[in-house]
Amino acid sequence: MNDKLLEFDKNNHPFSASRGQFLPLGAILDKDGCHFSVYSLGAYRVELCLFDSYEKQIATYSLEVKQGNMWSIFIKQVKAGQLYGYRVHGDYEPENGLLFNSNNLLIDPYAKALNRVQHSFEQAQSDSDDSQVAKSVVVDPNFDWQGVKKPRVSVHDRILYEVHVKGFSQLNKKIALEKRGKYLGLSDPESIKHYKKLGITSLQIMPIFSFMSEAWLKPLKLTNYWGYNPINFFSPDCRYAQYDAVIEFKTMVRELHAQGIEVILDVVFNHTGESGADGMIISLKGFDNKNYFTFEKEKNGHNPDYSNYSNHSGCGNTVNLDYPWSLKLALDSLRYWVTEMQVDGFRFDLAVTLARENGAFNEQSAFFKAIFQDPILSRVKLIAEPWDIGPGGYRLGGFPSDWLECNDRYRDTMRSFWRGDTGHVAELATRLLGSRDMFAKRYRSNSTSVNYISYHDGFTLDDLVSYKSRHNSKNGEKNRDGHGHNLSANYGHEGNTDSKRINRVRQQQKRNLITSLLLSQGTPHFLAGDEMGNSQSGNNNAYCQDNKISWLNWDLNDENQKLFNFTSEIIKLRQESRLFANLALSDDCIDQCESSDLVKWYHPDGYVMEDDDWHASNSQAIALELRESVECGEHWFLILNASSYQIGCKSPKLDVGLVWKMKVNTACDTGELTDMHKNVKGTIQLNARSLMLLKCVRHLT
Repeated sequence: MNDKLLEFDKNNHPFSASRGQFLPLGAILDKDGCHFSVYSLGAYRVELCLFDSYEKQIATYSLEVKQGNMWSIFIKQVKAGQLYGYRVHGDYEPENGLLFNSNNLLIDPYAKALNRVQHSFEQAQSDSDDSQVAKSVVVDPNFDWQGVKKPRVSVHDRILYEVHVKGFSQLNKKIALEKRGKYLGLSDPESIKHYKKLGITSLQIMPIFSFMSEAWLKPLKLTNYWGYNPINFFSPDCRYAQYDAVIEFKTMVRELHAQGIEVILDVVFNHTGESGADGMIISLKGFDNKNYFTFEKEKNGHNPDYSNYSNHSGCGNTVNLDYPWSLKLALDSLRYWVTEMQVDGFRFDLAVTLARENGAFNEQSAFFKAIFQDPILSRVKLIAEPWDIGPGGYRLGGFPSDWLECNDRYRDTMRSFWRGDTGHVAELATRLLGSRDMFAKRYRSNSTSVNYISYHDGFTLDDLVSYKSRHNSKNGEKNRDGHGHNLSANYGHEGNTDSKRINRVRQQQKRNLITSLLLSQGTPHFLAGDEMGNSQSGNNNAYCQDNKISWLNWDLNDENQKLFNFTSEIIKLRQESRLFANLALSDDCIDQCESSDLVKWYHPDGYVMEDDDWHASNSQAIALELRESVECGEHWFLILNASSYQIGCKSPKLDVGLVWKMKVNTACDTGELTDMHKNVKGTIQLNARSLMLLKCVRHLT
């Protein structure tokens, strides 16, 4: 080795250097020290910088052993907790896509932890300021999993529950103060008690990759709250930890798994927080900007314009997974979270971007193929947000057969129908039975459609029935941000009101939407807090609101407690049924809503729906009969009335000895499920804006 490697050893630091291993990339401990390995195409030299606990630089070593574009070194005596970073020497030619600058301290793309939150700052290209860049941390992978295994949740039993680590427990006074808003708050016994009582099976956790806030939010005294702005794909963000983010994240997973609850991470690989041409250089940009990202073409030319980053996410840049080393980075990250951190699956933000090759979405992309053949990743749950904002970016139904897809058409149909919009019964029927127009049975499971009414981006369920318009002025963009087409209604007053009549309608509409969601074929997605009336005061884009606007309110009034109890009972009903989660439909339901032995659609007047009924412009009600078989098994009758007036609906005739008993009536003001002893026959009177579910049972004399 070159004598320069020992430059800092004279200062009585215990380190010494020798040849390291190239793979795996990152900082890998062994009994004598640590292997450091990084990838950088185009660099002249790479330096490893070591720091003490006060972030003072204490040693520097050149990684002079190189294989291809990988650089490595072994540093003896390095232990877990050691802080480090890199400097990369090379050409700084932005016009050619090269941003090498040894003044920039860089975060290891494979760092398993960062020592603190990374804040945005003004990037200087001449004067180095190491203090502004978070340091990578050498991590000991050992952890006591106490024999806890991953839960095996059936695909038909899975109920997704979307949570934000901080927002979920920040205001829960039953949780110890030091755990609130932390990983350990999500797995606190009080939180687990809530999940179990509600009946959900799987936490879908909003982004926890280390991230930073956008610089323009700081003058507004706002910050990035949601976390969709990653700076590293391996390290759990330390905002949500008391002391050690890695240990506390693993502890959270272990405790949730011990209670049979899955952990699914919302992950962002479509862009990084380094943003576009004016963004910071703190990691990928400094190692290989030209290839890690994609760029638009020059005007009237075919060459990349390196001043113009592709922006398919709306966040300033686009990660190029068409490049082998970017693809490797993403796959290595996913595998790490599954094996070392023991998560059960992923929801991919703006997933179309991940499958773009030469700028266009490719259903046979290398990303899809790599996951399909991977012995680890092919076995976890994969959920796509099936769009981005790039050309041809809406791809609902276009993902591989083993993926689930977030179905915004389900959301819009349910919102529109229950708001009272007319002429939507045909689409409503399609959405209730699993959106087979988008996910044909011959190719896709009936769990493929991830059905949801509310997501983190948009109105909460309570706001959906309380506000006609968005109220985002506190975001600092003059109420211009957020979706403007919410399909919401306020039923006579914008926001909170003391009107008993309006509040009664709102509670009933929430019960309608919750029941519809949980009785639909597909995978239900539930936004945390919707089960207990959580409101964001009409803000439908609260990404920058790290405050009570976004944090869940645990002080429940009587109405919200009733809503929780109702939701829990509906979830229980779904889980006890074989039909509502796993109806074996024939392929004749792919393109149209035809009746069959299993499924019959009725006009409220009691006859089977005809062509004219499906296309009636004034339709607001429909009924559905479901049965396992003609001879035996479950047998249900579901009636949905979105009109503003009471209707009569004839129930199907039953054989001698069988009766219809009421199971659910959302018009019940108590919020409780209706008494099962009540028999129903003949013409049923259904209240305005209500849903009724009947079950066929043998009459006991």
